Amino acid sequence: MPQGLVTAEARADGMRRALRLEYFTVGWNVVEGVVAIASGAIAGSIALVGFGLDSYIEVAAACVVIWRLRKHGDEGDEEAAERRAVMFIGATLLALALYVAFESAKKLMLFEAPSESVVGIVLAALSLAVMPLLAWRKRKVAHDIGSRALAADAVETFVCSYLSLTLLLGLGLNALLGWWWADPVAGLAMVPFIAREGWEAIEERREGTR
Repeated sequence: MPQGLVTAEARADGMRRALRLEYFTVGWNVVEGVVAIASGAIAGSIALVGFGLDSYIEVAAACVVIWRLRKHGDEGDEEAAERRAVMFIGATLLALALYVAFESAKKLMLFEAPSESVVGIVLAALSLAVMPLLAWRKRKVAHDIGSRALAADAVETFVCSYLSLTLLLGLGLNALLGWWWADPVAGLAMVPFIAREGWEAIEERREGTR
């Protein structure tokens, strides 16, 4: 079989794997976002609400990556689609960082103590088990097909893994020791990582246009 044909088939297979990963990302995060925001609103947990909002940013980012992966044909069109996808992911991460920083600081200043959230703890634990594996798979496929957009989305999924750990610690300390401030502090701990990844995605997009 000609080498060119093998390469084309391998790339097509990689695209299909990438799309399956993104469809899973959408489905998982839609459910995760509903549970996180609802339980966070009930418990008054900014870390949990911020985690839920991040889930929907992941949904939006995944949809952009799906759009990008389906945009084949002219090389220039694909490059433009790649840059727009990376830019969108970066902008959404920066917006989330600002929201979580504001709400966390407000809760600390006003001494707003959240209630315990067993549902949130279970959700964070499940996410911590699933997200690292999903991110690793995205990163591998992104390397195989040479997609910066999928690679950026893999980074966002890695960030979600860190958020899951931070959320679990914040909710756990509040539930076990009554440290109400652990929840907004966990939210603030998320901010530098979210903002850094968002800024790096935007910088990558800018470098790609030079």
